[in-house]
Amino acid sequence: MTLHATARRSELFDQLVSLFLAEGFAHLTLDTIAARLRCSKSTLYTLASSKDQLVGGATVHYFKSMTTQVENAVAEVDGTRNRITTYLTAVGAALESASEQFMTDLASLEAARSVYERNTAIAARRVQELISEGVASGEVRDVHAAFVGDVASSVMVRIQTREVFRLTGLSDGDAYLELAKLLTAGIGA
Repeated sequence: MTLHATARRSELFDQLVSLFLAEGFAHLTLDTIAARLRCSKSTLYTLASSKDQLVGGATVHYFKSMTTQVENAVAEVDGTRNRITTYLTAVGAALESASEQFMTDLASLEAARSVYERNTAIAARRVQELISEGVASGEVRDVHAAFVGDVASSVMVRIQTREVFRLTGLSDGDAYLELAKLLTAGIGA
């Protein structure tokens, strides 16, 4: 693939992500998506062979971009509690750009849901790593990092499956902010 083709592909995925985040995707046909992106259906077929694969690819693109943003934010701060707060706050902020329709559609389509599930598991492991680093350095209380990480993972899965939203009304982004407060208060020195 040429540099131009790679750039165009990335640009199309950026546009797809913006469209899907704003409006969701379940109700959109390939014809509608092509019209909204001002491209042909054949161009969309260069990205994926079906709408579900297109949504899956856009979801992967979104989470890769989000991961880069989150890790860049974490790299800018020092201290375990600050890093955990920054990590979860950045995840929450990235999810705030997603409309309720997108989150509903994401939960209902297996290809997209599995990407979110995989990224939730990765994020939970990352939180556990941050806690383990803080315990090892003596910066935070000597908590059982695997247990605290498992608790965080459980909450993150409940956020991802929309249970937290259904029971509390908190958006995914706000729920991540509350999780950051809970974790950092719990591991405080």
